[in-house]
Amino acid sequence: MGSVITKGYKKLLKEANSEITTISIDEAIKLHNNNHYEFIDLRDFREIQRSGKIPGSFSCPRGMLEFWIDPESPYHKEIFAQNKYFVFYCASAWRSALATKTAKDMGLSNVSHIEGGFTNWEKSGGKIEKLSD
Repeated sequence: MGSVITKGYKKLLKEANSEITTISIDEAIKLHNNNHYEFIDLRDFREIQRSGKIPGSFSCPRGMLEFWIDPESPYHKEIFAQNKYFVFYCASAWRSALATKTAKDMGLSNVSHIEGGFTNWEKSGGKIEKLSD
């Protein structure tokens, strides 16, 4: 018999969203060109190739986040050691909600995510950088 899930993704998302900061799409668009903010794209590279990304955002696949944040990890990325405010996003704000909570739990206090994710960004007229083939 299979495992019984005791806490599904909906409960995980509800818990994460109750503990993290979510910024509106309007606020995200206003903050985009502010040098104190670093936008972090958590989507898979294939998603980024297909739909583009927020210009200047840093690509961090969700599966590598914990390893790239932790300075003791052999995979650490210096971008996460900067004194910046990190704005995470994914396609629809599910992965980014969980990632924001994880980053916060790890001690990265200057972190939030975008309400509605990249889909909302695109729908709201935010600038998009297409990747060249």
